[in-house]
Amino acid sequence: MSDLQDMAASVFADAWDPSAAGFDADLWTTLEETGLARLTLPEDAGGSGASWADAAVVLRAAGQYAARVPLVETDLLAAWLLHAAGLPVPTGPLSAVLAPTLEVDDGRARGTLHRVPWGRSVGGVVALAGERVALLEPGTVTEGANVAEEPRDTVVVDGPVTVGRAPSEVAVEFPLRAALGRSLLIAGAARGALAMAVRYATERVQFGRPIAKLQAIQQTLALAGAEVAAAEAATQAAALEADRQGILAAGLAVAAAKSRAGEAAGEVARIAHQVHGAIGFTREHPLRLCTTRLWAWRDEDGDETVWNDRLGARALEGGAEALWPLLTGTP
Repeated sequence: MSDLQDMAASVFADAWDPSAAGFDADLWTTLEETGLARLTLPEDAGGSGASWADAAVVLRAAGQYAARVPLVETDLLAAWLLHAAGLPVPTGPLSAVLAPTLEVDDGRARGTLHRVPWGRSVGGVVALAGERVALLEPGTVTEGANVAEEPRDTVVVDGPVTVGRAPSEVAVEFPLRAALGRSLLIAGAARGALAMAVRYATERVQFGRPIAKLQAIQQTLALAGAEVAAAEAATQAAALEADRQGILAAGLAVAAAKSRAGEAAGEVARIAHQVHGAIGFTREHPLRLCTTRLWAWRDEDGDETVWNDRLGARALEGGAEALWPLLTGTP
């Protein structure tokens, strides 16, 4: 794991460029060459056959350094969907969406896909329409973006497609995979924002000493540190649970991870900007690369309300006697 951590940190840190925008083609080439682009895809399908715990290491690093690539979309969603449907996985970046209204007949697809991650930059979009998995070539693309300026495009499809069928449980697994991947990115971005806030506090001198010497600043940064630790712990626990018994059985842990990471996102972003003061709100400051992603990602793939509802419903299913075993994972 240490070697993977070192490699991931090196790859994403080298690509860090606060002045750049849009898809990072050079970073994607590096990810392909190092096997990180399709990390969890089985080796016989062209991937690295890695675990969820390995993916957690890579995605946290990607989030920390605001990587401008569709890593979750390609590895955890699109490549997985194609493999589950028995279809070959093409090279290059991919995106994936749930598309229940997409019309797929006789090898042809028609429909409009909304908020497609990185739609303008990928070679193919994998759509899950019922039990059908369709590999689409992006047609007419209307560009859009989330608050972090990551592409979230509208794609109109009307043409021939490659189609396969996936097991019925894939529709349940898709949102869990998306939520866990997004929560791992959040944990990384929170770590990145905290690191910038700590560094700024040690460098910014006021009243003759660094503001990091002020007790109020120390307490505020400690609170942010606790939020980062909670997000990392929750997401790591979900990844390990997914490895232990499969992500479908780890649904409770995934719900807790996305909910807790989302809560941490808001607190860490707020504190990081408070520590930086007015300078942290400027477009030119690199802090925005982490905090805007925290704000965007906490809402994507289900916000805290969505996942807290799931947690509450699960707790109510078994009644009072089942609550403690549910929380502790004991019989």
